[in-house]
Amino acid sequence: MENKYLERYSRQILFSQIGEAGQEKLAKSCVAIVGVGALGTVIANHLTRSGVGFIRIIDRDFVEKTNLQRQMLYDENDALENKPKAVAAYEKLIKINSSIKIEPVVTDIHAWNAEELLSDVDVIIDGTDNFLTRYIINDISIKYSIPWVHGAAVRSRGMFAVFTPTHGPCYRCLFPNPPKGQSETCDMVGVISAVTHLVGSFEATEVIKLIVQDHENRNPNLEQFDIWLNDEMKMDISNSRNPKCPACEKHEFEFLNAAFQGDDYAALCGRNAVQITPRKEHKVDLEKMKEILLNVSTVELNPFLLKCHLDEITIILFNNGRVMIQGTDDITKAKAIYAKYIGS
Repeated sequence: MENKYLERYSRQILFSQIGEAGQEKLAKSCVAIVGVGALGTVIANHLTRSGVGFIRIIDRDFVEKTNLQRQMLYDENDALENKPKAVAAYEKLIKINSSIKIEPVVTDIHAWNAEELLSDVDVIIDGTDNFLTRYIINDISIKYSIPWVHGAAVRSRGMFAVFTPTHGPCYRCLFPNPPKGQSETCDMVGVISAVTHLVGSFEATEVIKLIVQDHENRNPNLEQFDIWLNDEMKMDISNSRNPKCPACEKHEFEFLNAAFQGDDYAALCGRNAVQITPRKEHKVDLEKMKEILLNVSTVELNPFLLKCHLDEITIILFNNGRVMIQGTDDITKAKAIYAKYIGS
């Protein structure tokens, strides 16, 4: 190792479970972080500073003022500029460590793009708040034999677990199907920043253990805690594999192989918004759309997205064709607005 390299990571190398050999493994590793919100920004920060060689950060959203309370990589200018989170995170992270490669991807994970974005890494990290995305990650994990680290946080509660295709259960063994109806989200019931930082730090630590191959100290538990109520629960899931699991036992990748035709319309839980994702992404001329939409309302524009304000509705058009309709969770109404102002 070069002296300059040794100096940068000296305190981490002194930690015996990592050492020089572990640091070299970190430098050669590739990870994907799905979601760079409250959890993802903490995870990305730790892994960037730890010297992980390649980090792909994937997020569909843009920075808003409500994010600043807990999403550690963003500032007020990012919110004022409506900057995509993946881009804003990249701009901060590359200043922290310019010796590694960071790839920002402004998109959502779906059945049709998950393999392209997640199948070429060593570890997948869950920074999302979306149950369906976790089932897609689980399918990718099993199909390509890639471990992944799960985390979640809401209110003052947090949880995390590690899923490796060769040991123990998969996510679907424990949670056979996505929950029906609305589940609690930060947008609905709130969250305190300390719990998101704690969960993200646990996740980042488990990622590093996987990369340096410290199998002896890999956490075998599904851990849950409430830092406000001083409550903690550890459940050993090592022997919880379901012999009838459709994913890890039968290799039926239901969420990855979801048959889908046309665009995807989804109400975003707790956001009073509907997202429209095109089956095939396409480059949008935002300048041209700005000229068109200026005929009906005010428009904000940056290189990544356009915002058009229509009374109580805001249309957000991303440069890859994805659209968010804010101000309604009615998919039928959102479809009508989309068809009227963007296209059928």
